Amino acid sequence: MDAMNGAITHRGPDDCGSLIEAGVALGQRRLSIIDLSSAGHQPMVSADGNLVLIFNGEIYNYQELKQQLPAYPFQTQTDTEVILAAWQEWGRDCVHRFNGMFAFAIWDRVRQEAFIFRDRLGIKPLYFYRRGEVLLFTSEVRALLASGLVPRKLNPAAFADYLRYQTVHAPDTMVLGVQMLLPGHFMHVRNKQVEMAVYWSPEKNASHEAAGKPYQEVKKDIHDLLQKAVARRLVADVPFGAFLSGGIDSSAIVGLMSEVASQRVKTFAVTFAEEAFSEAKYAAAIARKFDTDHTEIKLSPDDFLELIPSALQAMDHPSGDGPNTYVVSKVTRAAGITMALSGLGGDELFGGYDVFKRMATLNCYQWLAAVPQQMRRIAGRSLAALKPSVSSDKIKELLSLPSWKLDYTYPITRQVLPDAYLLQLTGRQVLESNRVQQIVAASQQVQEQQYDGLPLLSQVSVAEISTYMQNTLLRDTDQMSMAHALEVRVPFLDYELVEYVLGVPDKYKYPVSPKKLLTEALGDLLPMEIINRPKMGFVLPWQHWLRQELYTFADEKIQNLGKRGILQAAELQQLWQRFLNGDASVTWSRVWALVVLENWIQENGLEA
Repeated sequence: MDAMNGAITHRGPDDCGSLIEAGVALGQRRLSIIDLSSAGHQPMVSADGNLVLIFNGEIYNYQELKQQLPAYPFQTQTDTEVILAAWQEWGRDCVHRFNGMFAFAIWDRVRQEAFIFRDRLGIKPLYFYRRGEVLLFTSEVRALLASGLVPRKLNPAAFADYLRYQTVHAPDTMVLGVQMLLPGHFMHVRNKQVEMAVYWSPEKNASHEAAGKPYQEVKKDIHDLLQKAVARRLVADVPFGAFLSGGIDSSAIVGLMSEVASQRVKTFAVTFAEEAFSEAKYAAAIARKFDTDHTEIKLSPDDFLELIPSALQAMDHPSGDGPNTYVVSKVTRAAGITMALSGLGGDELFGGYDVFKRMATLNCYQWLAAVPQQMRRIAGRSLAALKPSVSSDKIKELLSLPSWKLDYTYPITRQVLPDAYLLQLTGRQVLESNRVQQIVAASQQVQEQQYDGLPLLSQVSVAEISTYMQNTLLRDTDQMSMAHALEVRVPFLDYELVEYVLGVPDKYKYPVSPKKLLTEALGDLLPMEIINRPKMGFVLPWQHWLRQELYTFADEKIQNLGKRGILQAAELQQLWQRFLNGDASVTWSRVWALVVLENWIQENGLEA
């Protein structure tokens, strides 16, 4: 327990606790956000001594719930104690009343059973390992490895998933035997038996309240729900702020914060001196409009470059993305901020990515599926030969599909390396089934069983939420922000807002303009220069770095990865050389993900 707690000191530098008794050991590292006193120490025991709780996250509506529990003898001002009181009053059904982000475990000393829950959208992680009568669970993979009870073995079944999508989709991980508890799920442990079940899913819990409402009412509902979501997330006993890129999502959060906050909002923007890279003018415009206490952190690409090694070291599970969040979190925490709000989730919920338009367009061409598959394959190969590019390769794959339903088309649009090439790279005859295809197909099956199916764009939202958002964006945000003991809250992922927006008809949100439904729901909150600005995000010279400043580092990792016997060394080297020679079909992200993978394997001492 000491080793596991020690491995995640960065997540909770304010306090450390453990409880060990017959058959169970519970530990926790605390980052104090609500009730900073020692009364918030965990593991926390209920007033009658029967329940023991460890908890990571926040219950935003804990004060409302506390009012509904007058019989409980509260000793603290924490949301942690409210979970204990709620459990005693309502049992495991109390989770349906929680609005928050959380991973928690309750040990019932009387019944000798444990319940382990993860929040609805998977904002907070929960990894576990089972072998025989041993069950370990924690917030980070590194804590499991530190226990000495988990073999440091790579999971060969996860490679195809990582190579396809630059991440490993839950419940799998890159470590053999280590899994993630899925979002909206709980685990029941009793009599050495472990059962898992779902308590919430976006498909089953989507509201159809908006379906029969006029557009004006729908916009008002969304504005009110988002405003409440922001207000809930401002409850804290520490200095807080917001990430501000000057994009629609972060600007919306800052604007709503300024309406409901009792103090001047602090905003943080990482900017670059080079005009081509910088979003500074947009962030500054929003800061002026809402009179925020704005901190502009100017970095040169070289500054960013210097932080890459420490960002990679902070990576708990390999991912093709993440350093951006590491840098923003580092400078925000250094400014004295312990909690920050983020616009993460806005694109997934309101159709902000190009994939929404692509899926809507592909849906209009369903008739193409009636064309014989062989003819479509020939057309696709001809296009790829005439005009070699990543886009042409995608079209070739789409034309080869047996069906143009969402569970076939969506996984292709998000895939980084095509299966035909992965067979060469891995030297295999067959690959594991496509995890994104499995996830989307399962979601579609659930929707078909529902009385009212979801609109097409909402189906794409569910696909985005269940794959890219949960397994890349949220995991990266958690591990990179908590590396600096910074808590990030995401109002767009308030479950009440998510349930409502998923039921909104496509005609109200079709992306004819950037996130039309969101911007119109906000009225005149955002200036037109923000709504109509080009979508940028971080634009950094990765192509140049990998060929110059990062070449030696990356080349060493590529060579080492080729020696592990999990990929074909010659094919891997050829891919690297194609990138170095400027092959347009090999983007920097395709080789960077492999560099990250090898670095992570080395950092954690894993073996094939």
